[in-house]
Amino acid sequence: MNTDVPNPWLRGYFPRPGARRRVVFFPHGGGAATFYRPLARGLPDEVEGLVVQYPGREDRIGDPCCTDMPGLVEPLAKALAELDDKPVWFFGHSMGASVAHEVTRLLGAAGGTLPERLIVSGRPGPARQRPDDKHLDDERLWADVCLLGGTDERLLRMPGVREMTLPVLRADYRLLGTYRARPGRDLSVPVSVCYGAEDPEVDAEGAAAWAAVTSADTELVRFPGDHFYLRGAGRAELADWLTERLCRHAGHTGRNRG
Repeated sequence: MNTDVPNPWLRGYFPRPGARRRVVFFPHGGGAATFYRPLARGLPDEVEGLVVQYPGREDRIGDPCCTDMPGLVEPLAKALAELDDKPVWFFGHSMGASVAHEVTRLLGAAGGTLPERLIVSGRPGPARQRPDDKHLDDERLWADVCLLGGTDERLLRMPGVREMTLPVLRADYRLLGTYRARPGRDLSVPVSVCYGAEDPEVDAEGAAAWAAVTSADTELVRFPGDHFYLRGAGRAELADWLTERLCRHAGHTGRNRG
């Protein structure tokens, strides 16, 4: 795939034409691609970061949000199937973990190129996921958003922010609240499970439940911080861990700090 060609699903903020592999980041519920710019920027020199842009946010504000998992992952899997010119890793946080999981499943079922590694973050394994109906109650939904800490509290208190962001949040919470992962160990790629030590939604047992989705190795990695450890206390450790993991796999030690 030529990443210079516009793709509605992917954002490449730091093009590296000579990269040997790519990492694709799948945002959390209510999240947008720009949240992952720091992680994409900090990847090793020989790794290019791409970030999924879901419909209904930032430069896709005019596109209707997806409210069910198939409606999101089916067109996304088709777009990602074009990333077949070099190895790729998937990194999905929270809702993005389930999206990355389902995209990997679809690619495998279609005989497409699978990611070398699936990294799921801030989300319990499918057997520990529970449906909910927060999307039906704006007060409960907003309280959950504030509790998890994915957005700066000062921004959340600004006039109009709630009204502007609720449509996207309702869609994403509905997608997750009605999603049921199909049981089965149908992946053959290694899975890394990342989570924050103080995450109220994922504990060690919930993280370990991801082992049931793959016949390959699974590793658990705990970082300091809460559900959004990757924007707070654990960001530097996550960046270092991801760089070390990529470098170990590729056999090089270069790191981009720009």
